[in-house]
Amino acid sequence: MIQVHRLSKQFSPGRGIHELSFTVERGEATGLIGPNGAGKSTTLRCLMGFVRPTHGYARVAGKNCWQEAAAVHRLVGYLPGDVVLPETMKGRRFLEDIQRLRGVSGPPTRLNSLLARFDLNPDQAIRLMSKGTRQKLAIIAALVSDPAVLILDEPTSGLDPLMQQAFLSLMDEERARGKTVVLSSHIFSEVARVCDQVAVLKDGHIVAMDAMARLRAEQEILFDVTMSQAPTTEALNGLKIVDRRDLVFTVAVQGDYFRFVRTLANLPVSHLEQRTQSLETLFRHFYSDGVTHP
Repeated sequence: MIQVHRLSKQFSPGRGIHELSFTVERGEATGLIGPNGAGKSTTLRCLMGFVRPTHGYARVAGKNCWQEAAAVHRLVGYLPGDVVLPETMKGRRFLEDIQRLRGVSGPPTRLNSLLARFDLNPDQAIRLMSKGTRQKLAIIAALVSDPAVLILDEPTSGLDPLMQQAFLSLMDEERARGKTVVLSSHIFSEVARVCDQVAVLKDGHIVAMDAMARLRAEQEILFDVTMSQAPTTEALNGLKIVDRRDLVFTVAVQGDYFRFVRTLANLPVSHLEQRTQSLETLFRHFYSDGVTHP
């Protein structure tokens, strides 16, 4: 459904995106994750045909995003990172205009459903709306025509926790209906909840890309191991100790749990507690100074 091949956009020496390549199959969701300035928004703007690539290409449903931008726009529901709305309109008029432009006719069933889900009063003037309400309006505008592809830039920005959960539940439903999704975020849990695969961007490069299922499988399990007395250094051989607080050792284990249990059997363990390493910790490794682009 979406193909990105050696996509590059140079704004000035060293700034922009560089040789990005990835594919999103029909019905899949891909997350672009990274700090501000990593190139997430530029990548999405290239997918929408708003930015002309310096090199490479992006395609949606076989259509070149720059050369056939109008055709791409008919397929895609887009949420920009910087939401700009018509201040003089009311919310309902704006959404109805979006539907007309998209050729949507018939009863406003989907519109009313989205308004109820996000608890949005559409009869308020846009100029009087708060940042969070504007974000909800922009999300509804991206989804109201029921597009096959969703391209969403920081979709939960400005939403309160309740509305963030409403958005994530909606994404679960849209995914179940076969929608193809590309979203950018710096919120790790959001990407983990929605996406099948994740691309980690740093300085305009993809420094890592993998399936979420594989990343979850590679998560280390952390155990807090409390000892009744200090063990010898030799007795701790083979354990990956990531922290120590007096007689409490935090041990990271990945895969070989039998070896971990055998080692503990020879130690003066008085208490054992398991906790899972967060995906955020896993992702933050890619932001460290020691990780560079290929």
